[in-house]
Amino acid sequence: MKYTEYKGLNLSEIGKEMKEYWEEHQIFDKSMSTREGHPQFVFYEGPPSANGTPGIHHVMARTIKDLVCRYQTLKGKQVSRKGGWDTHGLPVELGVEKTLGITKEDIGKKISVEDYNKACRTEVMKFKDMWDDITRRMGYWVDLKDPYITFDNKYIESVWYLLSELYKKGLLYKGYTIQPYSPAAGTGLSSHELNLPGCYRDVKDTTCIGQFHVKSSELDRINQLFPELKADNLDNVYFIAWTTTPWTLPSNTALAVGPKIDYVLVKSFNAYSGNPIFVILAKPLLNAHFPAKNAELAFEDYKPGDKNIPFQVLGEVKGTDLVGIEYEQLIPYVNPGPNAFRVIPGDYVTTEDGTGIVHIAPTFGADDKRVAADAGIDGMLMMDKAGVMQPMVDKTGKFFKIEDLDEEFVRDRVNVELYQTVAGRYVKPDYEKEGEKHDESLDVYISLWLKQQNKVFKIEKHVHNYPHCWRTDKPVLYYPLDSWFIKTTAFKERMIEA
Repeated sequence: MKYTEYKGLNLSEIGKEMKEYWEEHQIFDKSMSTREGHPQFVFYEGPPSANGTPGIHHVMARTIKDLVCRYQTLKGKQVSRKGGWDTHGLPVELGVEKTLGITKEDIGKKISVEDYNKACRTEVMKFKDMWDDITRRMGYWVDLKDPYITFDNKYIESVWYLLSELYKKGLLYKGYTIQPYSPAAGTGLSSHELNLPGCYRDVKDTTCIGQFHVKSSELDRINQLFPELKADNLDNVYFIAWTTTPWTLPSNTALAVGPKIDYVLVKSFNAYSGNPIFVILAKPLLNAHFPAKNAELAFEDYKPGDKNIPFQVLGEVKGTDLVGIEYEQLIPYVNPGPNAFRVIPGDYVTTEDGTGIVHIAPTFGADDKRVAADAGIDGMLMMDKAGVMQPMVDKTGKFFKIEDLDEEFVRDRVNVELYQTVAGRYVKPDYEKEGEKHDESLDVYISLWLKQQNKVFKIEKHVHNYPHCWRTDKPVLYYPLDSWFIKTTAFKERMIEA
């Protein structure tokens, strides 16, 4: 059977006709007035920010919201749908700073706080007309006559009221966590933001394997663990640990080993100085640093500068055997106090790359902070002028300047002559401001300094995947931040039940 082909379907035109019909007969308003007294379905739109233009993804998200509300309306409920505008957050601030040609540091200097806030309030509603237009065109039913606006004092006070109620119930608490932080944007980033497409990028950085000198007081223990060593005067035994961020080495306070991993003591020579050394590393990674063929080379034939360096494995132990061994501070900028600089267990240590020994800087890594805290080791902190303990690097991404630190703390705990060489320097070139740029990166500077001090086993360029801030395209810094939390776990069972 043959059907007549119909070519008159014009969805765009039908959409316009339907929109006009709804508006002429006030169908949205009637969908609520005809259900007066019926059960309610409460809907507050997760508000868009009107300082940016709407896109197709907003249309898709709003369509889903609209479907839910229309479904509840068809079930006979009264669905009053309140629209709103999100007027807080970085997108607004960054937009204002770009328009005015200022940075965060200029607020209160080049522009008053009052004028800055006024500019933000103007900026945030810049594209409201476009949002209203697309709301009508797509047939999205929402009440925009009386929207909730997050910069309105009534809204702000309602949030503070709710927070105060949570506080009274003991559900508000303060935490201290290592979080991804964007020095360029001046904010922490959520895991969602960090996993946006394009945030992780391959970058080539200077990396190094540091030589952490085992303390002479550990001689007896080293001899017991490795009887084949047969040495009475050990002044050249080292743990070696790899890092892709040499700028964190001044904040090292521990080394982590995998409890079940096999470790070996290797007799060899340092490739740069030619000095004889004994190094400890994971057995599965031995040949990544000591080519197997070099085990056959004679030690007496070695000359400093030779490309092929002889080595000999002198013994093997488990990671648990190494726990507790103390070593000397690698870069003595600041004295962290007791308990630091010893080997601790780390459940996340692997032998996929590096040396199987992880350099621990608790102020710049979440796992580092966790395993160090379990072992009773604090992070490397310094006291600023306000008497607040801070990590060695400030939130702009540079080492604190001496003049920004507490004078008594500097006098008692800081090696000023040594620390001064990095004070005020940015940890990554991407953070450097005009007039504060250096010829070489801090990673390069620290690696070369370690080489001069015979404290580095290897320096090389390495390509690795590193997260960047989606707003600024600058690399992220893992940083200790104060954080406030709501104790949702207290109502876990009730929420599941509901």
